[in-house]
Formats: sequence, structure tokens, C-alpha cells
Amino acid sequence: MLSTKNLKRLTLAALLLAASVPIQSAEKNGGTFTTGEKTFMLNGKPFVVKAAELHYPRIPRPYWEHRIRMCKALGMNTVCLYVFWNIHEQREGQFDFTGQNDVAEFCRLAQKNGMYVIVRPGPYVCAEWEMGGLPWWLLKKKDIRLREQDPYFMERVRIFENKVAEQLAPLTIQRGGPVIMVQVENEYGSYGEDKAYVSEIRDIVREAFSTCRKTECKDKKCEKTELPLLFQCDWASNFTKNGLDDLTWTMNFGTGADIDSQFKRLKELRPTSPLMCSEFWSGWFDKWGARHETRPADKMNAGIDEMLSKGISFSLYMTHGGTSFGHWAGANSPGFAPDVTSYDYDAPINEYGQATPKFYELQKVMQKYAEGKLPAVPRAPMPLISVPEFSLERMMTLNDLVTVQRESRDVLTMEDMDTGWGMVKYTTTLPDVPSKSLLTLNDCHDFAQVFINGTYIGKIDRVKNEKTILLPPVKKGDALVILVEAMGRINFGRAIKDYKGITRDVTIQADIDGNEVTWNLKDWLVQTMADDYNAIKKEMGQGHNDVKLRETINSNGGYFRGEFTLKKPGDTFLNTEAFGKGQVWVNGHAIGRFWSIGPQQTLYVPGCWLKKGRNEVVVLDIIGPKGKATAFCQDHPELDKLNLEKTSKHNNPGDRPDLNSATPAHKGQFAAANGWQSIKFASPARGRYLALDVRSVHNGSSVAAVAEIYALGADGKRLSREPWTVKYADSEDTSRGNSTADKVFDLQESTYWQTEKSAALPHLMVIDLGSEQTVTGFEYLPRAEQGAPGCIKDYAVYMY
Repeated sequence: MLSTKNLKRLTLAALLLAASVPIQSAEKNGGTFTTGEKTFMLNGKPFVVKAAELHYPRIPRPYWEHRIRMCKALGMNTVCLYVFWNIHEQREGQFDFTGQNDVAEFCRLAQKNGMYVIVRPGPYVCAEWEMGGLPWWLLKKKDIRLREQDPYFMERVRIFENKVAEQLAPLTIQRGGPVIMVQVENEYGSYGEDKAYVSEIRDIVREAFSTCRKTECKDKKCEKTELPLLFQCDWASNFTKNGLDDLTWTMNFGTGADIDSQFKRLKELRPTSPLMCSEFWSGWFDKWGARHETRPADKMNAGIDEMLSKGISFSLYMTHGGTSFGHWAGANSPGFAPDVTSYDYDAPINEYGQATPKFYELQKVMQKYAEGKLPAVPRAPMPLISVPEFSLERMMTLNDLVTVQRESRDVLTMEDMDTGWGMVKYTTTLPDVPSKSLLTLNDCHDFAQVFINGTYIGKIDRVKNEKTILLPPVKKGDALVILVEAMGRINFGRAIKDYKGITRDVTIQADIDGNEVTWNLKDWLVQTMADDYNAIKKEMGQGHNDVKLRETINSNGGYFRGEFTLKKPGDTFLNTEAFGKGQVWVNGHAIGRFWSIGPQQTLYVPGCWLKKGRNEVVVLDIIGPKGKATAFCQDHPELDKLNLEKTSKHNNPGDRPDLNSATPAHKGQFAAANGWQSIKFASPARGRYLALDVRSVHNGSSVAAVAEIYALGADGKRLSREPWTVKYADSEDTSRGNSTADKVFDLQESTYWQTEKSAALPHLMVIDLGSEQTVTGFEYLPRAEQGAPGCIKDYAVYMY
């Protein structure tokens, strides 16, 4: 008789063997994928999902198959992908599933290469993508409630999901295709608690994918066909908020997480359910003005090894990140932290599709659980090349391209102007202000340059939470111009309702004869300038001249054009360090955004978009080059070079409060454990600033860490963290990443504030709550890794 231990070994071996069965073994006319006793079942046999997350819009179409084959060579059996609503319906009612947007063809290529497919059709996807995948034109309805049961929103969701199903429902496994799972919404627990909304999304997806779509059945009634497996994903800390009884539940967590603790609650609630980490984060995304993010390969590999040894399915997010070409990179919140163009993600397959050391180390782990030898790593479709320096000529100023204009009493947003992306220019005349005054933009989204009579005055940067700028004395009738560049819309949290341009009003304040006088500026000429290559190209041919009378902005910025010649195309990286801030097009392809502050200083240019002979480069630089307008291409990327005006740390000594004589609102000890810990003050405390004084750490070291914190208001509920900023932190570890204090309220449980190894206790972090608040308690989340590294022991909380 087999022992229990040996029986478990045989069962696991059977699971892993079944996981390697190629897709061609499915019945020609359809198969099944369901949940069984603690396992997924593929055509009636146990199956472990080993999925590679990669996104078709982030990969040039000619490279799709190569990237899929790279995932196959890594040992994956499934491709996991989002469907990006806003790239398919860029104007309301105009759908595009062709060319680069042909998601069905991407799925067919996966099947051709023996891979199954998991589809995540949102409607919201996050993914560090513009507005989390939601279309900008939804914001034309001012009172819209996004990701809620708003009638208009739900109507448009239903239309979109039906369009997706037209493309992908014929490709489900039940119909002989590769699609085995379809996700309902995405990480909704991080947005709210609304089971009624999630249920309606489930019903929409279910109806869309179960309707028969065979051509021969269009004009007659037909029974609905069997659905692919529907599932939802969330974090271990919040998945019960919106978990539906009839959906499969999966967890999302990252490298280094304590895997048993991540699944503990799920196993309690559903002891026979298969376990799956639907997003196991291999790295992290980069933001402008912060260090390039990396995650240790050994911890990633250890996590995957542990999951596979226990028969746990996973999807590696990302296996290949690719590039957020054009204007598609999003932004994080609270605050405004726009993402860079590269979505390299420190993934095993890098941005340009080549295997990294991380890839080969993971391949060794995956080989342990594979039947037979893994496929050879496919050769790169293009060689890496460099291009010598070439010159660019300014063809247009920032005044010359206007796509839409309107006169308005009040300022208008880009959405009011029926424009999704680009820039908006606001022009009005000023009153007589004989002294210096303070100009306030309420609020500027995202990067504004201010001019008076064409002369540059200064900038207002939303990233830095700037709203004001000092103006010199002006005369009545002087021309005020505010040029606002829109960056990616926020893709995470409640702030996804992210209008662009000036969103409220513009005021001037000045002291006149001892009295404070305020002007609310009116009567604007509002002009939008879309970042559309065809419009730019057409306007460049008009022969503009820099001295035109209509030039209301005297700036070094503008539209620059140059050419380089190739004997043979190849993948390359355009170095943008000579320029300031803007976007690039190569041979008409939108390559992405650049910003001299870094960390990204090159833009990936796929060789499949280049050609033998002359190649055109167009650069929109809203600031202007530092010297000569030149560029060159190199054979490697530069993703970690910062050029900041000041440090990203929050350790200005002048911001440190003197708490020596202050009385704590609360003091005590946290437990040495993973997961949320909550404390309640003996009596409410009031103040604008919350100071956390770390006096000791559980493991005896001086390194303290905080993943997330919340302050509890007078009603005992969590206060909104949207207005929060870091006032002070005595120590922040930026030696290998971005463990700065703002990570404690970035809505991401896998990122954290951590102090430097050399910094002695005690440690102090101060949060500006944005306004005076009544606080009755405090919630603390240590790091998610096993043992909660840096977990705080003794502490005190102050309010002042």
C-alpha cells in the first residue's frame, strides 16, 4: 500500500505531467477547462497553469510570434493578456481590431505555438496603461461614475465586451481554440466594495462569451454554448470584499511574498479550490524622476519553485513587458506619478525581446517541472545596431499646430475640446497688476509653461504638486499664455477620473496698497494640439516661419525633424539626452515619451519599423534642446540615469519637527507578523501632520520598513490618502530602487518605505494629510515577504 507521502508525490507528478500536455492534444472540435478537487482540469485531466503575461499593444506585430516562442522556451504553457478598451475604441463607437490591435490573431499565434490563453477583458485593466484601459471620451460625461453602475458607463461596457467576444469567443477551448479562462473586472478590491457592480460585469462577460457566434447561425436561433472558466483576481488582503460565489478566485502578489500566507484565507474559505497566483510580479514599473526598479531573480525563482512544488498555478507578470508606445503609458496615484515609456519591468525577457540572466535562471527552475527538454531559445528577429549622430531641424514652433480652438468664458479641459491627448494652449489678457503677483492653476494636468507677451516665466509641474508661480508686474492687456502638456491619465485608484488641461480655474493674487486682491481670469482662447503624426506631418509641409506674428510663445521648443540612413535595419535605441521633454515618431510610428529627468534616456526603436535607406525622425520637444538638436541611436538601452534638480528624498532638516516635548497620540508595539495591524487611540487626536516615530525593529536591526499605512478618521473609517504628501523622512533607501516614504500610501502592498542600513534608530517619518484632520487610529502593513522584514516593534504616533 502506498504511503500518504508517496501518494502525494505521485499526485503532484501527475499534475505536472498533465501540465505539459500540448494544446494539439485537445479534441479537434473543442475541449474543456474546469476546476476540480484542488486542481484545474484540462480535458478531464489535472493541469497546472504556467502562464506568461505579455501584452500585444506593447509588442510590434511582426515580433508577436517571437515573443510567444520565447515564453514557450522559458517553460510556459499559457499566454495571459489584457484587452485594452481604449486602444480598440479611441473614438466612441469606432472600433479597431486590425493590424497592431488584432488580438484574435495574437491568440491564434499562441495556439499555433502550443500555448493556451487567458483573456482579461476588463473593462478596467490597470497595467500602468493610460486611464487603466478606459477610454478618455468617457470623461466627456462630467458626472460619469467610472467602474460603478453608472447607466452610460455600463452601456458602453456592454458594447465593448460584445465586440471583444466577437473576436475571441470563437477561440475558446470549447470551440477548439486556445482560450481557457476569462477574467471578470480586475483587482476591484483596491478600488472599492461593490458586489452588485462586479456581478453585472460578470453577467455582461458571461452573456457576451456564451452567445453562439458562428456565421451560419446569424439568422436563426441557437443554443448558447459552454462558457470558458470565469475568474476574478485580487489581493489576499481584500479579495473577499467583492468575491462572487460562482467565480474562481485567484490571488495577486509579487516576488518575495510569503506564499502560504497569501493563500491562507482562500484555503479556509474554499478548501477544495485550485490555487493560482494570477499576477506574480517579476519586477516593477518605472516612473519619471525615480530610480529604475528591479527585483531579485533568486526570490522570483524561489517563489515559482515553491508554487510548482505545491501544484499551484501562476501567471508571471510580466514575463515580457515591452513598450508603452506613443501616449499609452499611464500614471500612478495618490499624487501624480507618470510612468516612463519603457515597460521593461525587469522581466525575464527584456523590453526588446532578448533573454536576460533572469530568464536563464528561471528556465532552470521550469525545466524541473517539464516533460522533456524545453525548446531552444529562438533567435532574435533583428540584430542590435547603432546609428551615428544626426542633426534635426526645427520645422515648426509650438504655435504652429492647432487642431481645435474655441473661445470660452471659462477654461476648458481637453475633454471639453473633444481631444484625447497632446497639448492645450490657454490665452487671455491680464489686468493691470503693478506689483508681483501669484498665478494659481486650479488644477494643472499635467505640465504647464507660462508666458507673458511671449516671454517664458516658468513652469508648473503636477508631479511635484505645484500649483502656483510668481508673476512680474504686468499691464492691462498683456497676453498670458499657458501651455499645458497632458501626460498619461492615472491608471490606479479612484483618481482614474483624470481630466487633462486646466481643470477648474486660473486666479491671480496680489497685494495692492496693503489689500489682498484676487482676479479670477476669464475670456479664454482655448486651442488644442493633438499628438497626431499625420496632423504634424501635414502642418510641417506648410513652410512655417519662426517670426510669424501669431507666435505667442517664444520658446526653444517645437517640432524637429531629421533623417538617418541605414544599410540594414535592426533594433536600436534612440538617445534623447540632447532634448528636454516630449514625444518621438520614427517613420510615422509613435515611439513614446521622453523626459530629460530620467531614469529612461533612450527610446526603443524596433527594427521592423525601420527600413533600408532613409529613415525619418520627428521630435516634439516642449522645452527645447539643451544645445544643438542632434540625436543618435545606440545598441543598448539606458533605463537608469537620473538628472534631477534636487534629490527625491524627503530629508530636508528644516522639515523635521521638534517632538521632544510633544505628547504622543498613541504609543505601543506592533506584532512580528505579516498582514494588516490596526491600533485605536485612547482619545481622538487632531492635526495636519501624522508623525510615526520608529523606536525599535523586531529582528534587532536598525532597518525599518512600512508597506502601507492608513489613518482612521472620526468615524473610524480610513481617511482618503489622495491629498497626502511626505513632509519628512530621516532615512530612505534608494541604493537599489525607490524605497522612499511616499511608498507608504501608493496603494501598492508590494512596495515599501525602508530605511538605510547605515541609519541608526530611532527613525521618523511625517505625512502631511493635506488639511487638519481628526484621527482616531492607525493601520500598519509590514512588508509582504516571509518574516515581514523590517517589521516595527516599538513606536509612537504624533499628531500636530
